Amino acid sequence: MPPMAFTGVVTKVGCMNKTATVTVSRHVIHKITGKRIERTTKILTHDENNALRLHDNVLIRNCPPISARKRFTLEKILRSPETQRELAHTTVPEIAT
Repeated sequence: MPPMAFTGVVTKVGCMNKTATVTVSRHVIHKITGKRIERTTKILTHDENNALRLHDNVLIRNCPPISARKRFTLEKILRSPETQRELAHTTVPEIAT
């Protein structure tokens, strides 16, 4: 299989150990109407350190089969809303009164 990399959003995490569900979306053009349609695919992804959280934007890459349905592994976390929220709360500037 040729190397593939997808970016997607983590939609399910914590139910299975070292596994997260990543939803990858793509846009296709309808044959008759010509309108743009969004198509999504759910992919089981191997997360070795259980580092993923819900709604993270991630980069996943294909690998040799890990289990019956896991064919992708986590490459990089692109953006994590929970981590950014924690950083924002720790670095709140003081208001001068």
